[in-house]
Amino acid sequence: MRIGYPCINTGIGCRSGRTFRLKSYSEERLIATVENNLDCLARILEFNARNDLLFFRITSDVIPFASHPACRCNWQRHFAARFAEIGRSVRRHAMRISMHPDQFIVINSPSKEVVENSLRELAYHAEVLDLMGLDESAKIQIHVGGVYGDRVLSMVTFARRYATLTTDIRRRLVVENDERSYALADCLKLSAETGIPVLFDALHHQVHNRGESRAEALRLAAQTWKKADGPLMVDYSQAAPGEPRGRHATSIDVRKLRRFLSETTPLDFDIMLEIKDKEKSALRAVKAARHDLRFMATSSI
Repeated sequence: MRIGYPCINTGIGCRSGRTFRLKSYSEERLIATVENNLDCLARILEFNARNDLLFFRITSDVIPFASHPACRCNWQRHFAARFAEIGRSVRRHAMRISMHPDQFIVINSPSKEVVENSLRELAYHAEVLDLMGLDESAKIQIHVGGVYGDRVLSMVTFARRYATLTTDIRRRLVVENDERSYALADCLKLSAETGIPVLFDALHHQVHNRGESRAEALRLAAQTWKKADGPLMVDYSQAAPGEPRGRHATSIDVRKLRRFLSETTPLDFDIMLEIKDKEKSALRAVKAARHDLRFMATSSI
């Protein structure tokens, strides 16, 4: 069981997702920005390796405007060696990497433009993970998308579009239950039809479910992952007190995390902490999980 956090390290003094305005785009500015982003990503991963944080979600902004028509730079070739170097470090420390495109990635949209933009963005994410030389356990997570007045038809549309994706994208894609439109049961049905693995979001399930207990939901989700996919991925967060349902808490309540780990024993999974204070809560989670037999530390590799 690897523990990690998404995108940003709040204490390291750099950002791996720096960008700029499209109107000021130039190839020189893009290259300088990406150099900064990759240097920072390497620093974050080094910090994580030292602190047994072996699961990390790379920001989608590591290459600004990568899928936009304005980007004519061959960033893949320019940064191939740097991506390969970072990938070797990831593999050396047995880290797990994921990416999570923004909400505008909707492959079941009735809009041709939205779908085309989504496919370009998914291709970009897959290229990043491929350039790092990572196997298919490095995943790209998306939501099912919109309901558009007909849930059944929208799920059929998702399944049909998924079947047309390139192998490079399809082998990395996983679908996540959400807090409003598509519960775990819907994602499981799509998985049965398409073979797509289901990433389990614990807080979304708490808000939107069909009566499955958390432990049962994890067991069902885990069954959708093949050996090559790696262990089940879990997004774990806690509800922010006094905030609208589904809003993430600022920091982790370790007692609740320990309860979650206890009730899901012995099922193995990698856990992404979607907590606003990022590595601060992740470090506390590592400390809380050290005596769990599933926990994976750098020293055990």
